[in-house]
Amino acid sequence: MSQDIRQSRIAQALARRFHDVLISHNFAQQQIGYIHTLDLNYGEDIPQRTMLDVEIAAASKRQELNSSHLKYVAKASNHLHQVIESAIENKKEDLEQLYTEVVGIQDTVPTILDILSVRSASVGRLEPLVNDLSWLGRDLVSLVNLPQYRKQSAKGTAVKVDTPALALRYLGLENLQFVIPTFAMRHWMPHATEPFPLLKRKLRDLSMSTAIAARQLAELEGVNPQHAFTLGMLMDLGKIAVTRLYLRTFEQVWQNKVMIAREKNHKDLHTALLELSPDPLFLRNLLMHDSMILSAKLIEKMAFRYLPFNAVMEELVAMRSSNNDTLSDPLPLTRILTKAHGYAQYLLLKDSNLIEEDEAQMWFEHLGLDKSLLEHLGKYSYHTLQLTIL
Repeated sequence: MSQDIRQSRIAQALARRFHDVLISHNFAQQQIGYIHTLDLNYGEDIPQRTMLDVEIAAASKRQELNSSHLKYVAKASNHLHQVIESAIENKKEDLEQLYTEVVGIQDTVPTILDILSVRSASVGRLEPLVNDLSWLGRDLVSLVNLPQYRKQSAKGTAVKVDTPALALRYLGLENLQFVIPTFAMRHWMPHATEPFPLLKRKLRDLSMSTAIAARQLAELEGVNPQHAFTLGMLMDLGKIAVTRLYLRTFEQVWQNKVMIAREKNHKDLHTALLELSPDPLFLRNLLMHDSMILSAKLIEKMAFRYLPFNAVMEELVAMRSSNNDTLSDPLPLTRILTKAHGYAQYLLLKDSNLIEEDEAQMWFEHLGLDKSLLEHLGKYSYHTLQLTIL
């Protein structure tokens, strides 16, 4: 096997593993055949009495019943997810509903991001728009009142900011270029992701890491860092859409099926349905196959006038669709986003202890991250914006 083929296969395996761990650490371990050492018995077998014939018959019957029940539950799950898959396919076609109701994007946000990208930007132009978004105003006020950012009066006492207008002026345009995309993405995150409780936090960390890495790489390569940061933050918007869509659709379809089984007195089906919960493998496959396409569609619907994102997203979709992370002549911002997103995936796998050193080296080579770039990226924190407020 050639080095290029081996590198490509490892990259594909790591991409799947990343999506596995995004959903749950235990699920990722199961997918790679992780063995829980606590389940192993290192001692001698404990002698047990020979079972009586009647016990053997009873045990055999229980095993048969359990096996039959599990098969029935699996069949119910398969049928349920066929209905869910069909419903999701239909809902994906309704981009307006996906945009406004599923993710909850308000058109004011893209307008603000557009204004922040031009030289004529001013706090005065932003103020009425921010006032229309109560959640954003609250988040900005909360941010500037954090102890590390709170302004001091001449007497040395902390000055409390109590309006969005003051918060905007206190932060300044340069900080707002990075704060507002971050707050917008956090606002669009799913409110709850049970039975995958850490998925929301991992999605947030992924967006933050991608955006920060993209900003640092852009500064090195002479690309607009605000463009790189903003698109890095928005790049996985499709993952938010897919997660919200699947969990919401599962709940709706599941409740309907349970109600019908109860009304028709189908006890076995009712019992099986009550044992079902959202399927991590089904969600993993949705995230891998649909999220980048949905990101591109949602970003295109934002209708940016000044932020040059649509062509970049088209290239990223083309790369994912062909299972090939390279293009002959990609746009500079596409190259940066590919490296930044790949580095963010590495950070998540590393934090979960699910990537080996040789795998990481192959991954970096695949992404085109050489030693100097890795050393540069290694200097930064990927959990906070580390703002400088004068």
